[in-house]
Amino acid sequence: MRLIFFGSGAFAQPTLRWLAGSNHEIAAVVTQPARASGRGRRVVRTPVHALADELKLETLAVEDVNAPDFVEKLRGLAPDLGLAIAFGQKLKTPLLAAMPGGCLNLHASLLPRYRGAAPINWAIVKGEERTGCTVFRMVERMDAGPILTSRWTLIKPEETAGELHDRLAAIGVDAVAAALELFGGGAIPPGTAQDESAATPAPKLQKADGFVDFARPAREVANHICGMTPWPGAATRFAGKDGRWEDVSITRARPAQPYARPHVSPGTIDERRFVAAADGFVEILEIRPTSGRLMSWADYVTGG
Repeated sequence: MRLIFFGSGAFAQPTLRWLAGSNHEIAAVVTQPARASGRGRRVVRTPVHALADELKLETLAVEDVNAPDFVEKLRGLAPDLGLAIAFGQKLKTPLLAAMPGGCLNLHASLLPRYRGAAPINWAIVKGEERTGCTVFRMVERMDAGPILTSRWTLIKPEETAGELHDRLAAIGVDAVAAALELFGGGAIPPGTAQDESAATPAPKLQKADGFVDFARPAREVANHICGMTPWPGAATRFAGKDGRWEDVSITRARPAQPYARPHVSPGTIDERRFVAAADGFVEILEIRPTSGRLMSWADYVTGG
């Protein structure tokens, strides 16, 4: 099939690389424009744009994918189907209609659960035991279209959102391949409607979402820490031996074993170096202090 690939973020890279080596034809890669990034405000291409250049694919960086002249430009490329992954712009009805087979989206959750911008983070924060990827037909309502294929995986103990992101990006390749097979022989599969009663939100994260509240149950605190890593970061403050407070980002944690109800205030560090929560203790595994160097909790506490 002849495809238009809409993508920007790193989550889309494994599927784009697979498509480039498959029997499918990529008519164009559509991505977000390069943006200034970091303290130096250096202009950086999207991860998809960088990979597309490496693969020598035609790339269109566009500020408004729904602009009428751009929709007509894509229509002129005579695509059979669109595929959107971590693109970053909403595709409206005129654009979706420009492709005879419509447009598919690879989403990093088992829809209808965790619709929205941060499904990986919220699945970990909410303590889900498993998650996955879903390929569905795009409609104007976010993540609500009919489902074509899905693949699931267990969430590993202490797995961070960054680690799960990379695993799901790889798993997504198989989900997309299976979905494209449904179009064999000129078929246009309608997909299966989502169960709206089971839909849950996964809203975009803000920096303030990372704040760690040790007054919550230990399991929730640990899930929150892993779900906020690497961004926006699980932020808190610790008092050093000299009494000065330091801002830190906790990057990995788990509920302490054996279970013991604390008799100290939440946030207190006991003699085992566990941190008290509402109903137990949290064992911090990794931390990033203001120095920026990732280290073990033991090294941080001892000044290593």
